[in-house]
Amino acid sequence: MAAEVKEIEALPFESIHRHGFVRVAAASPCASSGDVEFNVDQTIELARQAHERGVDLAVFPELNISSYSVDDLHLQEAFLDAVERGIERLAAETVDVNTVLLVGAPLRRNGRLYNCGLALSQGRILGVVPKCFLPNYREYYEKRWFASGIGTEGLTIRVAGQEAPFGPDQIFAAESLPDFIFHIEICEDYWAPQPPSTNGAMAGALILTNLSASNITIGKADERKLLCAAQASRCHAAYVYSASGPGESTTDLAWDGQGSIYELGELLAETGRFDRGNELAVADIDVQRLRLERMRNGTFNDNARAAGHPEKSFRRVTFDHAIADRDIGFERILRRFPYVPNRADQLDQDCYEAFNIQIQGLAKRFQTTSGKHLVIGVSGGLDSTHALIVAAKACDWLDIPRSTILGYTMPGFATGESTKSNAWALMRALGIEAAEIDIRPAATQMLKDMDHPFAKGEPVYDITFENVQAGLRTDYLFRLANHRGGFVVGTGNLSEVALGWSTYGVGDQMSHYGVNAGVPKTLIQYLVRWVIKSDQFDTETNRVLQAILDTKISPELIPADEQGLQSTEDKIGPYELHDFFLWHILRHGQKPSKVAFLAWQAWKDRGAGLWPFDYPEQLKREYDLGTVVKWLEVFLFRFFQISQFKRSAIPNSPKVSAGGALSPRGDWRAPSDGTAEPWLDELRRAVGDRTNRAD
Repeated sequence: MAAEVKEIEALPFESIHRHGFVRVAAASPCASSGDVEFNVDQTIELARQAHERGVDLAVFPELNISSYSVDDLHLQEAFLDAVERGIERLAAETVDVNTVLLVGAPLRRNGRLYNCGLALSQGRILGVVPKCFLPNYREYYEKRWFASGIGTEGLTIRVAGQEAPFGPDQIFAAESLPDFIFHIEICEDYWAPQPPSTNGAMAGALILTNLSASNITIGKADERKLLCAAQASRCHAAYVYSASGPGESTTDLAWDGQGSIYELGELLAETGRFDRGNELAVADIDVQRLRLERMRNGTFNDNARAAGHPEKSFRRVTFDHAIADRDIGFERILRRFPYVPNRADQLDQDCYEAFNIQIQGLAKRFQTTSGKHLVIGVSGGLDSTHALIVAAKACDWLDIPRSTILGYTMPGFATGESTKSNAWALMRALGIEAAEIDIRPAATQMLKDMDHPFAKGEPVYDITFENVQAGLRTDYLFRLANHRGGFVVGTGNLSEVALGWSTYGVGDQMSHYGVNAGVPKTLIQYLVRWVIKSDQFDTETNRVLQAILDTKISPELIPADEQGLQSTEDKIGPYELHDFFLWHILRHGQKPSKVAFLAWQAWKDRGAGLWPFDYPEQLKREYDLGTVVKWLEVFLFRFFQISQFKRSAIPNSPKVSAGGALSPRGDWRAPSDGTAEPWLDELRRAVGDRTNRAD
């Protein structure tokens, strides 16, 4: 294993195989009604296309060599001889094809005929897997021709002059490419209550495949998608499905050629349907992510134990596989904003759920404390704005007046007039009880008591100067809560929690309830946009919310100079990159070099890929690899080394996203005195001198 890892790490940074990806394809060839030569020609053509595109594994339909819909022709000796000759020709003519091919054919063994999936690699038949569950109801009549593969474990078969393993007890693993491990099942197998691929997954297969015929009827395409997505999700796997297409006999049935690729329940690629020509749906599967997901999921592993550890009864068939030692592109659409809803048809539902998770959490806590007021500091910035509108909706849900909320704007030495006016405008529009407390006299006194240079008139704006203001604001809020019988609503978001971008103790790190602590900065921005578009509030509130969205992100703790307003992102980096880093490291445990690769692929070209639905054009940015690595190093140092002690004392807050939260009582437990060196070292070794490249 160590030698394999060393070989993989020697690959160029741009190679997908270095970062744990395997390129797969669902192949949809033109079919025939039993013309074996024609079917083999189409298979070879698509195999060569797959090879040229760097595909590692191509999945063809069920019985694609013979055709599926030929009925009793399957029992004709001359026809079965032609099928074997076709397999022999396919093997001979794909010796120079690096793509592993999964093809379907009827094969004879010991006086029985089996509906089989064959795995071929560079002309070698790796193994033959018979179909286990044969449909024999409604339009299906497979038991008339085929024997079930149940009970054939451990056998071999001779096909086209080659001896190969035979049975449903096989998984296939590339010796040279870690995590390229696949399993074969056939059509009806995954309609069964317990598909064979379930045991295949528990035996170690990360890519589950299905060679299918499956005639089309109204609504059946959705059922196939449901089964593929569910099996990929339950098995923490990828699922590659290929169904027979036009060209099969239409005596009584029709065929649509549906092919699809799923990973952990998410559709990555699909073919067209009812198309006439040959087609490949191609996607890069993150098999390393799948392995890591299983490693952290105790339920999956307990299930394997309950099933008697299927790996003990499966044969692992190994093969040599060519590794991509160059940049072959990236066949995968990455979400630039993994925390942000990206489905237009699900936009309202996703935002509604996120918003109401926060509302429900805050409402329940308010009821439990039996307090009189919600106390919140309103700066005119994005975080306090979002916390305030959540609080307003919580009041509406509880059927209590919004004047229950006590909002305070607390200008300091660098507070801008626009943010303060936005804070006041928002509080008035929402109808809460509002007040202003100027913290400058108290801050000046504290700085004077500390003998700070600023109190003597010197322009010293150090961390003490900043945190005196931040701490005083929170101190006032807590004392106001004591005074008015309420509790403090926290405004800090998940991105700030990850980076430790908060003042510890009696500062913005602390509150009675951190309503935003499970929501990253990028999602807060999007939720506020959704609140406006969905008219959650009135026109005046929407106007103020849009003005706040248009304001530069700043803590406003240092007076503006000739460069302008103090910028948070200029100092710690773009939140959109940090949120990307956080998702892949927190949710998936990915290596920093892989996170850099993913971020580079996602952000290197603003004109490529998908943006969240209706994302403002003027906000679309791009980053070269050097910029990505620069801010990733900042993230790693802050996240792993200097910020955990703050997270260890984080207030209660609701988890909002499947991407995770950072409460030590929830998703993330880590030592407060850890080090970032293992992560920084891995990144530096992997990236090397590539950080100066802008491509």
